[in-house]
Amino acid sequence: MSEGMRTPERAAAQLRQLYGGYGYAPFKVQKFERYDLYAEYRRFLESEQILTFTDTDGRLMAMKPDVTLSIVKDTLGTEMRKVFYHENVYREQRRGEGFKEIPQMGLECIGELDAYSVGEVVMLAARSLEAISSQCILDVSHLGVVSGVLEGRVMTDEQRAAIFAAVAAKNTPALKQLCPDETLAEMLTALVSLYGPLGETLEKARIIPLPQKSRNALEQLEALNRQLEIYGLGFVNLDFSVVNDVDYYDDVVFRGFVDGAAQGVLSGGRYDRLLQRMGKSGGAIGFAVYLDRLERVEQTGAEFDADVLILCPSDDDAALAAETAEAYRRSGKTVRVQREQPEQLRFRQILKAENGEVSEC
Repeated sequence: MSEGMRTPERAAAQLRQLYGGYGYAPFKVQKFERYDLYAEYRRFLESEQILTFTDTDGRLMAMKPDVTLSIVKDTLGTEMRKVFYHENVYREQRRGEGFKEIPQMGLECIGELDAYSVGEVVMLAARSLEAISSQCILDVSHLGVVSGVLEGRVMTDEQRAAIFAAVAAKNTPALKQLCPDETLAEMLTALVSLYGPLGETLEKARIIPLPQKSRNALEQLEALNRQLEIYGLGFVNLDFSVVNDVDYYDDVVFRGFVDGAAQGVLSGGRYDRLLQRMGKSGGAIGFAVYLDRLERVEQTGAEFDADVLILCPSDDDAALAAETAEAYRRSGKTVRVQREQPEQLRFRQILKAENGEVSEC
């Protein structure tokens, strides 16, 4: 496992603490749901294949392939709802390879969303990556930028889907072939060629002669950037090729990566369209962390056994050691306290509580 990478179990513990600290409540769902729920909203699922069985009452049931649908179904009224979950979902990995039980954590914010709520969720996505690994990147975009460029263009659904696929792949030669006119091809090529820190890259995007709908989406990203700067997140990048499922998401979207993982380990965005389809009002934004992808990271270095080791050689300093340990734990660190330094364990930081003082070792 790469240096600084946490195991799925330790990452889950850190994420529970992180989400709870911002007022998100744990949400528990049943392992089974009525198949009708997934059949009706199949287009919003990652895979069309659903694992089903018939229960003792003759009802067709499904092993849940998704948690968000259950949360939205259970949401009543317009009051802001902030929840997180730690569940297993059941999905077909690749066609013909059968189903797999996948551990997943996620967070959902549902209700009358404001700019702060959106920024908070994106910030928590970034903090989630930090909880997993010190080497991480969050790529952010807004689907309104690309969809604004395409708006009003005469094209089939197949052409539109092919253009989005080329944007996602940053395939500029394909864009030049697929676009019905040169102006459209130039705008999309310019957008997918941009990549870098959110604030700096937004300045470059402003130079591109985009339609008003696209510019409105850029303004939302600029407001988001101002909020993220307050949180001090230096690893958030702008990438217009992030076009998470356009049937599901319709606004800000993002994707997270950690060093050593071949695939993204986090994906999310705003999905107001799903709420409207399910007869709910308001908006919704959330993300999922794919804990199973952390298990596939090759072991290239030793993980720390705890963030902080506090050495306390004398019982006289036990209270000081306890106070120091609790302060670090409240900040999200894992802490071990003992008299002597263990030979076989590794720690990010080592302190000593001695003679009424705490000092670095």
